[in-house]
Amino acid sequence: MTSIIFFKFNNNLWWAFTQMGLHRNYLESIEGQQFYKMLGTGSGPGFSMYPDFYTYALLQVWEDLSCFKKFYQSNKYLDTYLSKSNQYRVIMLSNIRSSGYWDGINPFENKKSKKLNNVTKKIAVLTRGTINFSKLIYFWSSIKQSSDAISSAKGVSFFKGVGELPLIQQATFSIWDSEESINSFAYKNINHKEIINRTRRQNWYKEDLFARFHILEDSGFKQI
Repeated sequence: MTSIIFFKFNNNLWWAFTQMGLHRNYLESIEGQQFYKMLGTGSGPGFSMYPDFYTYALLQVWEDLSCFKKFYQSNKYLDTYLSKSNQYRVIMLSNIRSSGYWDGINPFENKKSKKLNNVTKKIAVLTRGTINFSKLIYFWSSIKQSSDAISSAKGVSFFKGVGELPLIQQATFSIWDSEESINSFAYKNINHKEIINRTRRQNWYKEDLFARFHILEDSGFKQI
């Protein structure tokens, strides 16, 4: 079971920014939590060299749904984070498949669920990479082409660049209407295929990961 919570801020921007360094004091030892990342976001829908200081995301992997519910209903740090934000969106995910590594592990590996009856048709995709320092110019020179390709793709309803460190550790989280939509983009979009081939040929990434999920539940953005 994986959760991702997006937080939007109109006020308390400095407080939200400082949590990128301070959150470990509060999230390191949560019962049932197997992996977590507090993520900043990029301005605009996709990758950007310029941070979005109004939006942050918390990604967590759980032993089961009950562990998430306990955290969501009673964690004091989450309560504080929510109280200082203006909008939030909770998305619950079940892993379909994943490959690659994040900090030396695959946090979604062997988390494939049994066949579920309550999944929606929508698919979430997470791609993440640590960029080789010597390849930064190749990566960032291709960003507009990459963002344009996915922004114009059929079937994508949400797309946001997220990351741990500006410039070097980058990820995207996107939501698609169906698996057919993402497959059509992944395998038929010429610009996307060209960029993927370029990443392999020029060895952009020191470490990368790709994961697909069923969306179990999506609250949409809610006002606090």
